[in-house]
Amino acid sequence: MTALERPMPLPTPVSQPYWDGLRRHEVWIQYSPSLGRYVFYPRVLAPGTLADDLEWRQISGAGTLVSFAVAERPVAPQFADAVPHLLAIVEWHEGPRFATELVDVAPEELEVGMPVTPVFVDVLDHDVTLLKYAPRR
Repeated sequence: MTALERPMPLPTPVSQPYWDGLRRHEVWIQYSPSLGRYVFYPRVLAPGTLADDLEWRQISGAGTLVSFAVAERPVAPQFADAVPHLLAIVEWHEGPRFATELVDVAPEELEVGMPVTPVFVDVLDHDVTLLKYAPRR
């Protein structure tokens, strides 16, 4: 990694199905039948029950903006060209919350509760796809 190259995620054996889905421009997360709900982040055992019943399911990826921050200064030198940096928490319609970045929107347009839609950003140099969000218009 060069001094100004942005850090990229490194898939693990547990998270690989999530990253493979993003590469296809699909959102796949785990579902626990013992809990009767979706869970995120990828893990080996269901939270709370420690059941070995997690299965991968595709979700819409659509959600609601539940929190955001407008970073007027770069969060790190690698992000100097990205200010204002729009950091967000999105709650998927299926339940879990996801930390992300907002794109295609001005800071003054942001509102908690606004519907958002997934934006798949292919980073070809790193063979990874990132999941960001934009307002649903």
